Formats: sequence, structure tokens, C-alpha cells
Amino acid sequence: MSEKFSSESYLSMELLRFTTAGSVDDGKSTLIGRLLYDSKSIFQDQIDAIERISMRKGEEKLNLAYFTDGLKAELEQGITIDVAYRYFATPKRKFIIADTPGHIQYTRNMVTGASTANLAIVLVDARKGIIEQTKRHSLIASLLGIPHLAICINKMDLVNWDENIYESIKVAYKEFASKLSIRDVHFIPISALKGDNIVHKSENMPWYEGTTLMYLLENIHIANDNNMVDARFAVQGVIRPQSDKFHDFRAFSGRMLGGILRQGDTITVLPSGFTSKIKSIYQGEKEIKEAFVPQSISIQLEDEIDISRGDMIVREQNLPRRSQDIEAMICWMSEKPLAPMQKYVLKHTTKDVKAMVKSIQYKMDINNLSRVPDSTSLEMNDIGRVLLRCTSDLFYDAYSKNRNTGSFILVDEATNVTVGAGTIKDTTI
Repeated sequence: MSEKFSSESYLSMELLRFTTAGSVDDGKSTLIGRLLYDSKSIFQDQIDAIERISMRKGEEKLNLAYFTDGLKAELEQGITIDVAYRYFATPKRKFIIADTPGHIQYTRNMVTGASTANLAIVLVDARKGIIEQTKRHSLIASLLGIPHLAICINKMDLVNWDENIYESIKVAYKEFASKLSIRDVHFIPISALKGDNIVHKSENMPWYEGTTLMYLLENIHIANDNNMVDARFAVQGVIRPQSDKFHDFRAFSGRMLGGILRQGDTITVLPSGFTSKIKSIYQGEKEIKEAFVPQSISIQLEDEIDISRGDMIVREQNLPRRSQDIEAMICWMSEKPLAPMQKYVLKHTTKDVKAMVKSIQYKMDINNLSRVPDSTSLEMNDIGRVLLRCTSDLFYDAYSKNRNTGSFILVDEATNVTVGAGTIKDTTI
């Protein structure tokens, strides 16, 4: 890394989070392995280790998929089971990759990997075209509000680099995606195994005039992906050092979930409704003039106000919505079905409340994106719209407006297992 750029420039570089999705054997792990290998982001000892594994399994060439298939069960079965995170950097950007499972049994794990992504890579096998898992993953990407999609039509080498096949898949996907809330879609024909259009331009597809995947990842504009207008600061805790240097110091730690806060701003604390002004802002031990999403900071106010974990600091004239009744899209993750009148713990920003499922409005038919009314339950991997009643008010924005304050998870109180992930809809109940 030091040969490419200094540590100072590395720390100041923009971070792109992206996730991969697709059906089993579409080549997600191979694609990531190729990205890491061709961008020279893998250490030699890692390459040597994967070469030994490949030889032990009787494979003639280096199997790039092993760079991400880290679990023993994954190596044995040749599929991705858990979400595998990988980190790398180029001179232009830092990256965090979430390699998510393709098998339908593990679709719920995609929600985990994609929840914070700026971009999703959806792989399509050129031989199979658009299948149910492609639609399922695209729907999840749409529901999670991922701003950018890269549809990589893989294994073009197995269809003789046929432009007509690429174009037909592109047309079919566009027709399907027209029903989704996806605003920025890019199509790239690739061969993850051979490296065509991953880091280097393909010589086998001269008819393709677009960019490589790496160029897209390095240059796609993500500065406007966060809500920089509505200031939202979720309080995680109270800082009181009680030292001689900071004898009377009292600040509130947390993360900026939206907008910008500056020293001197008049703020409102929710749920109390008390107002004050920001006396100082700290990032670690360094005092800063302003803070913005997604920084973790501590805020000192001019007035002594009783504030605790779960409270929210916002601008005086820019308040979030407030309600005990929430309408949301849910991706169900538990083997035990969701049914009306069941009770859960709802975790939203830094606040935990008890919640009950009042009703299921409908669930989605993944194949044609139609609504299935009169649904009495949601099974594992089902996606549906529900009404929830919380024991106390939530302070939130619609997910389409702010992904941080418009999302939540449901937890089984008895087992402490996450059973559902939700996005709050625009409708006010």
C-alpha cells in the first residue's frame, strides 16, 4: 500500500461500500477475487496459501473464489454461506466489499451485507439470463435504497462473447427494473474467471464501449448519497471524564445520521423538546467546528439538559416524524413465521422499544413484483408490508429520505436473535 500512496492520503480518501449479489455459481466470489488480484490488493502469502488450496483440490489454476470463501463449510460446498467482508484500496478510493450469499436459503444475509452499501453488483449468468434470485436481490436492493446498481453479465466467455445475448439480458432486466425504485443502473459484460472488463478492458468484446467494473467503482459519484440537509444526531451515551483537566465536562456521544451540525446551532432534543445551543463539537479529542454524516462525535451543549441513550438531537426548525405507529416493508429472516399480534423488540438508531405487529397488509410476489393481499404470515425470506405499534414514540424519517433514520430491525425478545429488517415507508398513519 505504501508504494501506491501515503498513509495520509489513504486516510483522507473517499470510502465506497459495495455488495455483491446473484444466484449460486454466478461467480460472485470469483469476481471479488479477480478485483483483488488484478488490482494488486492481495499479499503474496495469501496468494501462496490459495495456490496450495487449489492444488490440494486438484485444480489446475489459482481459484480466485477462495480469497473470499473463508469458512470451512464454504470451501467444502463451493458456495458462500455467510457475509464475507473484504477491504482494499486503490490510489483513488478505499473500498469495503460485502460478498453476500446467492443461495435462496441464505438470502436474508444479503440484507445484512447491503444495508450500508452505496452500490450493489448484481451478477447474472449469461447462459441463464434473468432468474428468480436476480429479481429477489434487485428487489432487496431497491427496498434498501441502494443508490447505484451495476448489473454484471458474467461468463460471457461461455456464450462466445455474444453481443446479442448481452443486449437481450439488458433489455429483459430494464423491463423488470422499471417497476423498482432504482435510479442509477449500469450494465457491464464480464468474465470474472478470465478477467474481461473487471480491471482491464476486454479484447474479446470490442463491441462494448462502456467502462470496466473497476473504473465504475473508482469514479461513480457517491457524495450525494447521504442526506446532508436534515440534521440528525442519535445519542449513544453521556461522556463525563471527571478528571482535573475536564472537571465540569459533560458531552453526548453518538453518530451523525444526517445533515450537518455546527458550533452555535440552536438544537432541539427529542423526546423532551428542550432547546439549547451547541457549545462545542469533538471528534475524539479534537475539537471541530462542524460535524456531518456519518461522523462519530461528541456534542457539548450550553445548557444542562437531561439527555440519555436513545434521544435524538436535531435542528430546531427541522424535526423528524414522531409516531408509535409505523408502516414498513419487512424482510423476514426467521424460520419461525411472522404473524399478526406477535411482539418483538424494535431497534431503531440507538433506541430500543417493544413493538407488536398489528397487521400484514400484503407480501410481495418476487417474480412479477405484484402484491399478494390477505397474507396471514411472512415466511423466511418473504418480503411484505406491515403495520407496527410501538410502546413509545419513534423519531424517524421515511427510508427514501434517510436510510439511517428510516430503518430498523426486529429482535426476538426470548432469544435475542434478529428476525426481521425493516424500512419505514412514506405513508403517515
